Amino acid sequence: MPSSHPLDDPIWNALITEHRGLALGDRMARRYPPEIGPLSGIADESDAAYEDLRALAGPGGIVVLFLQNPAQPRAGWTLVREGPLTQMICPDPPKATPAALPVTATMRRLTPQDAPAMLELATLTEPGPFRERTHELGIFFGIFEGQRLLSMAGQRTRVPGFVEVSAVCTHPDARGGGYARTLMLAVMDEIHREGSTPYLHAWADNHSAIRVYRDLGFVHRRALHVAALRNDA
Repeated sequence: MPSSHPLDDPIWNALITEHRGLALGDRMARRYPPEIGPLSGIADESDAAYEDLRALAGPGGIVVLFLQNPAQPRAGWTLVREGPLTQMICPDPPKATPAALPVTATMRRLTPQDAPAMLELATLTEPGPFRERTHELGIFFGIFEGQRLLSMAGQRTRVPGFVEVSAVCTHPDARGGGYARTLMLAVMDEIHREGSTPYLHAWADNHSAIRVYRDLGFVHRRALHVAALRNDA
């Protein structure tokens, strides 16, 4: 799938550049290790690329692609989930300010020791694919009440000049306090300070989330399509 911009095909371009050290596969398909997640990329939408992807998925395995057009699965693949995405970027440091935290809450950068709590929160809230090693993709911040992780946000795919904001989630008991906004601003500040531009993806019909992202300074860049595919061959 020819691309004139690295964000037109962010997963593939991440796996051949900034995250190539994490990539499995070296021909026409690449993926993150299953312990990091199912995100995968293909060099083009040829039959040969899908055959390389099949080897990476394994029997019954599920992979996730970001495509420029709606998915057209080949024989031996089942489309498990699909839908349109909006891709947004934040070219300038945001003018928004973080919400004040209650005295019972603390915010800090997360460490590998926090991985079990991160996985537990992501499993509960489903912000997107998150596995036991997803935290290795970049910097994450979290808000705690005592030892309990209530909210987090961090980094996912990365291409030259751009870093994705992802895994934004808050425990149902703590929603409405501006925690996600505060954490996103911290992640975005880290990205801008390294000289890169934050970007993110949202379901195109998630209008409430898109409004929040716009308030933080994100603007629409382009539409993409997500496809979760199961290898049935």
